[in-house]
Amino acid sequence: MEYFAGIDVSLRSCALCIVDGKGKVLLERELPCEISDITNCLAEFAHPIERVGFEAGTLSQHLYFGLTTEGFDVACMEARQVNAALSAMRNKTNKNDARGIAQVLRTGWFSPVHMKSRKAHGVRALLSTRKALLKKTMDLANEVRGLLKIFGIRLPMTVKYGSFDGVVRPLIEMDDVLAHALVPLLDARVVLYQHFLELDRRVKRAASHDEVCMRLMTVPGVGPIASLTFKAAVDDPTRFKRSRTVGAHFGLTPRRYQSGEHDNPGRISKAGDRDVRATLYAAANAFLMRTMAGSQIKSWGMRLMRTKGRRRAVVAVARKLAVLLHRMWVDGTEFRQDPVGGKA
Repeated sequence: MEYFAGIDVSLRSCALCIVDGKGKVLLERELPCEISDITNCLAEFAHPIERVGFEAGTLSQHLYFGLTTEGFDVACMEARQVNAALSAMRNKTNKNDARGIAQVLRTGWFSPVHMKSRKAHGVRALLSTRKALLKKTMDLANEVRGLLKIFGIRLPMTVKYGSFDGVVRPLIEMDDVLAHALVPLLDARVVLYQHFLELDRRVKRAASHDEVCMRLMTVPGVGPIASLTFKAAVDDPTRFKRSRTVGAHFGLTPRRYQSGEHDNPGRISKAGDRDVRATLYAAANAFLMRTMAGSQIKSWGMRLMRTKGRRRAVVAVARKLAVLLHRMWVDGTEFRQDPVGGKA
């Protein structure tokens, strides 16, 4: 008889449920969300556990590698599928969720989630920190703009990040009331912007020292941010059997609803990593609008733009770029400017 353990994970505690191969519940327990407590509970069970499973979340990385190190076969399940399965339950409790996760694990009706390496998570943390500092810098600049409007001071529509302080500070220091209120805001923005520049240099340095990123950056429109974001999100290119599935993985392919005689294709699914999708969209936009060199993908994208519109064309090219970048990574090739045969 096989035995399966489902865990409903929260920040400080978790609910654990063990079922046998026929679905009979044998053990239910509330535990602290610590590797040692979960391991001790599973080790005290009278029979060996075939597999341990939980849905993807913020603690998935910690639990997955911790339990794997302890010798368990661990499955991290796709959250959307688990949520669809648990939605049939009348009452949503931690205990019922753990029981449902164990049953899903037993039946095998789930898609396992790839657990990224520590290095990939480090790169993602660097990119996220850089993005957060840039956003806070922009928020403070917009706050200054809004406060200055009250006093009749209207700044130019476009002021570069680096010259913002030099443009605004002389205007503020001329008025004691404005200086008393806004100079601390400007000082905080300057500090944030300096830290952003340092992180930006680290990102560019990391991309320039990475062989894969340097190869991906041969594609027009793909820079250090796009190459590092894509590489960290994919982590292991061999986990995709076909390059065509990469676009769907990042939510760049249309949804489809088919029932009886109805067959309606919808908008893109927007599944997967939102940051990767946004980065690929920006790279595709630069590929179409800013690059001068011609290629088969650009020609196809420009034709699509004339018939379907700019936004749809950019999304379509973003999907092509995802497929192209993965294939270049697997094959170890660089982008060729001349028109090439075949489909991306």
